[in-house]
Amino acid sequence: MAKIPDFDRTDFLLRRRLVFFILVTAYMTVFFHRMAPAVVAEDLANAFQTTGVALGSLAAAYYYIYTAMQIPAGVLADTLGSRKTVTIGSFLAGCGSILFALSADFDTAVMGRLLVGLGVSVVFVGLMKSNAVWYAEREYGRISGLTLLLGNLGSILAAGPLALLLTAVSWRQAFIGVGILSLVLALLNWIWVRNSPEDAGFPSVQEQQGLPSFPARDRHWISDLRDVVMRRDIWPGFWVNFGITGTFFAFAGLWGVPLMRDLHGLDRAGASLYTTVALFGFAIGAFKAGWLSDRIGRRKPVIVGGAALTCLFWLGLILLPWHNGWSGLLLYGGLGVVTGGFVVTYAAAKELLPPGVSGMGIALVNTGLFLGAALMQPAFGWTLDLTWDGMMNEGVRVYAAGDYQNGLWLSFSMATMALLAATRIRETWCRHV
Repeated sequence: MAKIPDFDRTDFLLRRRLVFFILVTAYMTVFFHRMAPAVVAEDLANAFQTTGVALGSLAAAYYYIYTAMQIPAGVLADTLGSRKTVTIGSFLAGCGSILFALSADFDTAVMGRLLVGLGVSVVFVGLMKSNAVWYAEREYGRISGLTLLLGNLGSILAAGPLALLLTAVSWRQAFIGVGILSLVLALLNWIWVRNSPEDAGFPSVQEQQGLPSFPARDRHWISDLRDVVMRRDIWPGFWVNFGITGTFFAFAGLWGVPLMRDLHGLDRAGASLYTTVALFGFAIGAFKAGWLSDRIGRRKPVIVGGAALTCLFWLGLILLPWHNGWSGLLLYGGLGVVTGGFVVTYAAAKELLPPGVSGMGIALVNTGLFLGAALMQPAFGWTLDLTWDGMMNEGVRVYAAGDYQNGLWLSFSMATMALLAATRIRETWCRHV
């Protein structure tokens, strides 16, 4: 074992926490923008007079550009580094949020959502790349779970708390405020975040353990990207995220609130409580899944188990005689908890690749999640429109139980496909293979 270099451990830990705090705060705004359309769906429908498909497309505009940007985000994280990548992304997201808030017509609103999606698309991969170089391998599952736990505070704020805030301010004012926050975070990121411990004057995490540092990338990024894409054992993680997490985000981020409103007569604040519980469960599930994976030293059982339980909870929403109250909260919250097992796919992807291209691997797996959400938000709305009986309430379409059953069966089908993919995950035993 190599000699461990001298350095101030306390200074290192403080700097690592500061880097993580700034990046994870930016990540909270990513989740906020992802989930907020569920709470403001009625406002958007009134403002732009949309159908279910159009409303789904407006919300999913974020996902379209986010999905397209995941591979470029991985390349940027591996070449430019987290500091530049997340700074630029937060700036663009802030501008997009303000444009969305000020939009006078549907097309401008879509442009704003696209700009938001473009900006936030690089934040998660930049954060996970940063975690990969600031934390040891056997800490990565836990820090990934903590990342999702804290990031999900943004989605929780975009549910019940946002609904309460909208009793005092308009939805436009709320999005202007979030846009200003993103601009501030861009500045803080540029000042304080560094790409690696070495850039901040510390030895690498490997050196701190008495091990040689991982070799730096020595090829053009196109060659690295080609090798990543051609790795067959990376792709099952893509399909797990496509079918499970993408479907969950489509439901919690748009259709979960209208379902409780139309079928159970709840107002926006009451209905958003259910998606708040689902997102809180998702945050806790992700944290616990990462911890459990590191604890048992395995990745695959956690991913497969989470996928199987997700299928059961979708069936519960379809077949059980649940209602608003404890049974509905249990199903919404339970669905969030078991979906959280997806977080381990990032650790599995990272460990299948050389550390210098970990950002590309994480980005490829993450693409599946957002492609799934981008397709499922309008697809769920399409299934509702198929059997809609024409009922309207103050200019907003009202859907019946049979309409929502269509969307829930589609969600179950996607989860089943993801379970099959999970069985193809390659076990890494929590180390680079």
